[in-house]
Amino acid sequence: MRRLNRKKALNLVKELDAFPKVPESYVETTASGGTVSLLAFSAMALLAFMEFFVYRDTWMKYEYEVDKDFSSKLRINIDITVAMRCQYVGADVLDLAETMVTASDGLEYEPVVFELSPQQRLWQRMLLLIQNRMREEHSLQDVLFKNVLKGASTALPPRSQPPNGCRIHGHLYVNKVAGNFHITVGKAIPHPRGHAHLAALVSHETYNFSHRIDHLSFGEEIPGIINPLDGTEKICSDHNQMFQYFITIVPTKLKTYKISADTHQYSVTERERVINHAAGSHGVSGIFMKYDISSLMVTVTEQHMPLWQFLIRLCGIVGGIFSTTVLFSLVRFCFLGMVHGLVGFLVDVVCCRFKLGVYRPKEVSLISETVDRHAEGLF
Repeated sequence: MRRLNRKKALNLVKELDAFPKVPESYVETTASGGTVSLLAFSAMALLAFMEFFVYRDTWMKYEYEVDKDFSSKLRINIDITVAMRCQYVGADVLDLAETMVTASDGLEYEPVVFELSPQQRLWQRMLLLIQNRMREEHSLQDVLFKNVLKGASTALPPRSQPPNGCRIHGHLYVNKVAGNFHITVGKAIPHPRGHAHLAALVSHETYNFSHRIDHLSFGEEIPGIINPLDGTEKICSDHNQMFQYFITIVPTKLKTYKISADTHQYSVTERERVINHAAGSHGVSGIFMKYDISSLMVTVTEQHMPLWQFLIRLCGIVGGIFSTTVLFSLVRFCFLGMVHGLVGFLVDVVCCRFKLGVYRPKEVSLISETVDRHAEGLF
């Protein structure tokens, strides 16, 4: 009884088979079918290989939200070289809250030679070339985020020539509000109504605010990230000249497979003019960087295709090509069948017409004689 039940169950399962097998005696291999199969397998291998490279690649996802952190301090990373002696210039920050942060809180003054060596000039030109390409192709920023490399050192090596410039480098911590970082003549001194610089003892003939910004960033410093002002060089055309940089800072959280950091991106607008009080161009000679902080925060996350999605795409490639190949074979078979049937039909029509044309007169005469005989018998 159990064996009978098993057989019945197996027979029932066989009847439900939606993919019946074709006997091998009905299967015939052809050269055209082999060619189509070879092309299909080649296409599957090529697309699967390309899909593997897509699986290995990553992309950056940008998310925007309101920045709710206003209590923390903002770090400013500075590396600027000015074509004046260190005893003649002073740097400090003054924000909207009238809080003054002087250079002694984290900046160093280093006497250097302002002119670059051939190797450093080559590095600067390459940096400026990258900056120009990034302005045209914004997707290069994603490449920098994913490939965090160690940047070349911007420190100037000691030389036998007497130093004629001052390298101001280091970092400052300021309030997370709009402010003004500036480098001007004379050292900064505190003042009840703000601050002032001791510029009276410096001759106007020594004013030269030609400068080079080797590095300027905000937040955590990430080696390999190129900022908009890195490599910028300005040469004065007059002793009394003002350089202004209007900077908008965007808080950024960077999360990649290599690094996770809280940093800041920024955009900048530049302006420079000669100070001439007689012509109505008022101001103070120096370098002024006025920054403001955006209320939006950007989260940049490096994402990768999950394994299950990669496997599904591979199945789609194999299934799609296989279905297309089968459909092509069916269409080819139907087309050949239609052509064969049409040719056979035309041959039959031509042959039948030829036969009817030969025998039709005899058949008609025989029929007419038979009809005449029956008519005579009746009468």
